[in-house]
Parts: sequence; structure tokens; C-alpha cells
Amino acid sequence: MSDVNPFVPVGIPPSRATPRRRERLAQAVVSSLIDTVVSGAARPGAALPPEPVLADSFGVSRSTVREAVKLLEAKGLVEVRHGLGSVVRPEGDWNLLEPDVLAAAVRYERGLAVLDELVRVRAALESMLVVQAAVHASDDDLAEIAALQAQMAAEIATPRAFIDSDVLFHDRIMRAAGSRLARSIVRTVHTEARTSALYSGSPTPEACRISNDEHAEILARLVARDPGGAADALGGHITRAWERRRPA
Repeated sequence: MSDVNPFVPVGIPPSRATPRRRERLAQAVVSSLIDTVVSGAARPGAALPPEPVLADSFGVSRSTVREAVKLLEAKGLVEVRHGLGSVVRPEGDWNLLEPDVLAAAVRYERGLAVLDELVRVRAALESMLVVQAAVHASDDDLAEIAALQAQMAAEIATPRAFIDSDVLFHDRIMRAAGSRLARSIVRTVHTEARTSALYSGSPTPEACRISNDEHAEILARLVARDPGGAADALGGHITRAWERRRPA
């Protein structure tokens, strides 16, 4: 068995730590421990080292360590057990709506399970929101959505610009739906997913053309005030777009 302590930040001697405000230090400790837990270096059921050990390892005060552990608890990564201290929780308990936890889960993905699930969640939520948009969107809402679809049509030859407009198109539909909570959830998971090259892929002009044809169908269903058709068009688009760029 290796003698390396997974909770010790390798290559950062405590004596060389730069003084900072406690909150920033605590966040730095949290970021390191999130990586340790989510990467699998510390398995579920493993106990974090005692406060003095962590404080020495990171070159911070014990109060900073306590604050960091509280943040880890709030993210569902550890729990305090009597007689054991802070113990790593099972993966199913992690709060993946915490952006830094989700980002780490995507970063340390060993397959595509997290991204596949993320796409399913996004398709379900956006399908629900587009139903509301088909019913409640104002004429101004529809005009702005149509303008974004036309903008994408002009950007097919420039995929990176197209993708930025694509994000705006989907977000504008969600805004027209009027559900702030669902929109916030989608934006959280999608923003973190887009940081992954596995998720984003390498878009081509042909892929953009296909995608914009699907956007045109979504727009047509919205203009027709067809909730069911809009849900089918948008949910199908998200699923098919992922299938087209999903790594083999």
C-alpha cells in the first residue's frame, strides 16, 4: 500500500504558502479536497486527517480547516461521524448542482456516464420549459428567439460563434418560459459541461447546419403555439446533437 497521504497537496510545501484572507484559503483547501475525493484518491468511508494535520499540510490555520470542512459538508462530500471525524460520503450523496463538484465530476470522468446523465436531465428540463414558452411567450419573446435562429443561420461557417449563439437561443427560450429555478439548474449543469472537450466535441459547419435546421423546427412549433410539438422538437434536438458529437 502506498504511504502517500491523498489529502496532502503534493508539491506545495506548507512553509512556502502565501498568506491570504481566511475565506480564500478555505476555498483553496476545499478545491484541493474536492479533487482528492472526486478523483477517487480518497474512497468513500475514508476519514479526513485531523484538523492539525490538514492545517500543517496546507499551511493554514485550524479555523481555516474547520471552515473548509463545513463547505465540504454543504457540498455533500463528507459527513462528521462521532469518533471518526470527517468521513468521505458515497458518490451518490454528492451535490452535483454545486458547480465546483460538477466540474470535478466531469473533469475526472472515467467514461461518459456523468455527461450522458447530464444530457438526459437537460433534455427533460428544457422540454418542460419549452412547453411553458409555447403557451406563455410574448410576441417580443418569439421575435428575439427568431432573431437568434437567423443569427445562427449566418454563423454556420463559423462553428465557435454558432455555438455561442446556440447557448443564447436555448437560454432565451427558457427565459420566455418564466421558470427561474429550472432555468438556473439548466444553466449550471450546461455551463460546467461545456468546459469539457468530451462534451463540446469539434463542431463542423455541417453539424451546425443540421443543428440549425432543428432549431428552425423548434421555432416553428413555438410560433404555432404547439407545446407538445415544441417539446418533441427541443428534446429530440438536444439528444440527437449529443449523439452526433458523443465520443465513440
